[in-house]
Amino acid sequence: MRALLAIVLAVLLAACGEEFGDLKAELKEKTKDMRGRIDPLPVVKPYEPVPYKAFDQLDPFSTAKIELVTKSAGTGGGGGLKPDLNRPKEPLEAYPLESLKMVGVLQQKKANYALVKADTGLYRVSVGNYMGQNFGLITGITDSQIQLRELIQDAVGDWTERQSTLQLQEAGGR
Repeated sequence: MRALLAIVLAVLLAACGEEFGDLKAELKEKTKDMRGRIDPLPVVKPYEPVPYKAFDQLDPFSTAKIELVTKSAGTGGGGGLKPDLNRPKEPLEAYPLESLKMVGVLQQKKANYALVKADTGLYRVSVGNYMGQNFGLITGITDSQIQLRELIQDAVGDWTERQSTLQLQEAGGR
C-alpha cells in the first residue's frame, strides 16, 4: 500500500516539474544578457585629528565665563527695568500670548473691558491687568485690539520693553 502511494506521489511531482519547464526556459532566454552589477564601495577618508590651538583664549564653558555673565546681568544695564516677581500671578499669565484670542469688547461706566478666550475659559480684562508669559501689562483697549507692554530678558540678563498687540478675532475666524 505504501509503495503504491509512493509511486503516485513520484508521478505527480514529475508532472509538476514538467509543467513549468517552458516557463523556466523562457525566463532563462530573457535573462541571458543580464548581469548583476554592484557599485564599488566609496573610499573612506582617513580621520585627521585637528589640534586645539585656543589654549590662550577664554574657555566658553568655564565657570568664570558664567560668573561674568551673571555679574553683568546684575549691574542693571537695562535701564532699571525689571518685573515685579513678588506680585500674585493672574490667570492669563499661564498662557503664551499667541494662544490667547480677543473675542469681544464691553463698555461699562465709560470703562473698556476686553473679552479674552484661553482654552475653554472666557476672561474679562481691563487696563492694568497682566496676560501672556512675558509679564505683559495691558496698557490700552480699543474696539479692535489690546495693547500690551511686555518685559523680555535678553542674553546678558537685562530686561527690555516690547510693545505687543492682541487683535480682535473675526466672527468666522478661529
